[in-house]
Amino acid sequence: MTTIDTHVTSAPASAGSGLACVAEWVTTTDHKRIGRLYLGSAAVGFVGSAVVALLLGIERISPSREWLDIGSLTQLFALQRFGLTFMVMLPLVVGLATAIVPLQVGARSLAFPRLAAAGFWAWLIGAVLAVVSVLNNGGPNGGNADFVDLFTLSAALAAAGFLAGAVSLVTTILTTRAPGMNMRRVPFFTWSVLVASLGLLVAMPVLIGQLLYVFVAHRHPSLSELSGNRAFAEFAGFGFTQPTTIIFAIPVFGFFAEVVATFTRGRSRNRGLIFAGIGLVGVAVFGTVLQWPATLRTSFLDLSFGEKLKDLLPFALVHGVPALGALVAVALCAKGLSAKPTITAPLVFGLFSALLALCGVAASALNHVAGAGLIGTTFEEGTWLALVFSAVLATMGAVTYWGPKWWGRSLPPKAVLPLALLAFAGAALAALPLMVAGFADQPGGVFPAVERGSDAVVNFDYSGPMALWNLLSSVGHGMVLLAGLVFIAVAVRSVRAGERAGDDPWDGHTLEWATTSPAPADNFAVVHIVQSAEPLLDLKPSNRSDT
Repeated sequence: MTTIDTHVTSAPASAGSGLACVAEWVTTTDHKRIGRLYLGSAAVGFVGSAVVALLLGIERISPSREWLDIGSLTQLFALQRFGLTFMVMLPLVVGLATAIVPLQVGARSLAFPRLAAAGFWAWLIGAVLAVVSVLNNGGPNGGNADFVDLFTLSAALAAAGFLAGAVSLVTTILTTRAPGMNMRRVPFFTWSVLVASLGLLVAMPVLIGQLLYVFVAHRHPSLSELSGNRAFAEFAGFGFTQPTTIIFAIPVFGFFAEVVATFTRGRSRNRGLIFAGIGLVGVAVFGTVLQWPATLRTSFLDLSFGEKLKDLLPFALVHGVPALGALVAVALCAKGLSAKPTITAPLVFGLFSALLALCGVAASALNHVAGAGLIGTTFEEGTWLALVFSAVLATMGAVTYWGPKWWGRSLPPKAVLPLALLAFAGAALAALPLMVAGFADQPGGVFPAVERGSDAVVNFDYSGPMALWNLLSSVGHGMVLLAGLVFIAVAVRSVRAGERAGDDPWDGHTLEWATTSPAPADNFAVVHIVQSAEPLLDLKPSNRSDT
C-alpha cells in the first residue's frame, strides 16, 4: 500500500483570478507550497514575537521605570515564550522540512499530503487563537477564565498540527525514498529531520495530554491541587523549555552538515559519525517523556556512590548524551571546512546557527547542575534564545540555499551575507548576557510569575550590573529583528524580480538539484536510481576527492 495519495493534485497556480489563486493555496497539497505557507506565517510570527521580546528586554533594563502595564507582564512573557517557540522555531523547522525532504529523497510527493496540509491549518488556527486569548486577558496568569482555557486548548491544537506534520515527514523518509537510497545514503538534512520528527512523535502527544489535563483541572479545580494558572507552568511548561526545545533544533545540525558537504566539493568520510552525533542529540526526548529535569543535586559531591549514580545516570542520558552528540556533529563538520570550502551565505548561516545550537545544548546541561545555582534564573532564558535563534539563522540560510527550487530565483549574495553576521551578533547579544545575568541570580524561569510568586515577574532587581546585561540583550533582540526584517524584504524582492537561478546553482550532490528550478508540481520527470550518498556526483564528470 502506497503512502502517496495518487488522487491529490498539486498543479501550479493558474493565471485565473486572484480569488482562484488564493483558493489554490488554501487547498494545496503540494509539499513545496505547504512548506512555504509555514515559512511565510512563521515570518509574521517572528516579527510579532521579536517585538514583544524587545519590549520586555527594555522593561527589564530599569525596574524603577515601568514602560509596560505591570498586570500584563506575565502574559507578555508567556506570549514571548509561546510565540518564539510555537510560532517561530517549530513552524520554521517543520515548514523547511516539508518543502525540502521529498525533493531530497527523490519522491514525487509528500506522504499523506492532506494530513500535512491539515496540520498546517491546525497549527495556524491554534497559534492565532492563542494570541487572541492572551490579548483578551487569557494565558498564564490571565484574569479571564474562558480565555485562559482558550489559550490552553489553542496550544494543544497547535501541537496537534506539528504532530500531523511529523507523521507525514517520517512516513515520507521511511517509505518514499528513491530506488537505491537506503538509510545510510539519505542526505544529512533529511536524517536530521527524521531524528527531530521521531522526537516530535514522542513529545507532542505527551504535551497535548498535559495541556488537556490543565484544561480539565482549570475547569474543575477539585481534581488537582495545582488548579488555575499555576497548572500550566507545572504541567505544560516542559514543552517550552529545555530539553524539549533541543529536539526542535536538531535540523540545524543537519543543515550545517549539508552545506559543508556541498561547498567543500567532496564526499564525506565521516558520514556515519555525523549521523550518530545527530542521532545522539535526539536522546534529549527522554527528558520530555519523563517530564523530569534530571538535575544533579546541590549536595552531589557529598552523596554516597549509589546516590551519585541515581543523579548521574539520568543526567548523563537526558543532558550529557545530547551535548556529546551536538559536539561530535559540529566538530566533524567543522573539520570538513579544512578543505578550503567556497565561502557562501548558506555556509556562513549554517556555521553560525550550528554554533548557537551547540551553545544552547551545552548550556542546557549546565543549567541542570543544581550546584551552579542557575535554576530559576535568566540563564534558562538565554539558553532557550540560543536554540530559537539557531533555528532562525538556519532557516535564513536554507531559504538562501534552497530558494531556487521554490521560485526559480536566487537571493543576492552581497545583500544576504552581511545579514548572517548581523543576525549572529544579535543572537549572541540577546542570549549570552542573560546567561551571565543568571550567574548573578537575575530572576527568570519559563513563566516566572507562576513559579516564583506574583511579584517576581516585575522584580528584576539583583546583585549584578542589571542595566548592562539587560541592555545588551535588548540590543541583541533589536539586531536580530532588523536582520530578519531586511532578509524578509530581500527574499520577497528576489521572488518577484531576482536573478534567474540555474537548476544546480551550487553544484550540489543531492537529488533536489537534479530537477528544474523551480521544481515542478510532481518534483521529478524521471525516477532516479541512487548508487551512493552523493548521487549527483556520480552523474558529473568532475573527479572530487574525499574530504
